[in-house]
Amino acid sequence: MDTLWDNIEKLSAVCRSAGAHLPDEELKALQVGKVAEEAGEAIHTLHGLKGLTTCGDAHTWSEVQDDSVGAVIAALLAMHYIDPTGTRATFDEIIHRRTRRGHEAAAT
Repeated sequence: MDTLWDNIEKLSAVCRSAGAHLPDEELKALQVGKVAEEAGEAIHTLHGLKGLTTCGDAHTWSEVQDDSVGAVIAALLAMHYIDPTGTRATFDEIIHRRTRRGHEAAAT
């Protein structure tokens, strides 16, 4: 069974192939921008769920989750673009630091 990271690596290879005509730094920047785009879609869906759009879109929490996962995938791809060989270790270090900080704050 493929892990999350195996799937990110496969998707990254497909996306990098599609962008092979672009310089590496541009691909990285565009992928970071994709994170914002996907997060914006989640917000738009949430606004539709709450009836706050002028276009009359009706959405569900399931659609908000779907768009949120799109933002997570885009973020993991951005990390992989930035450092393909160190992504997993960097992610583990960041998640440890952020959760440790959260646990410490909750304990006080």
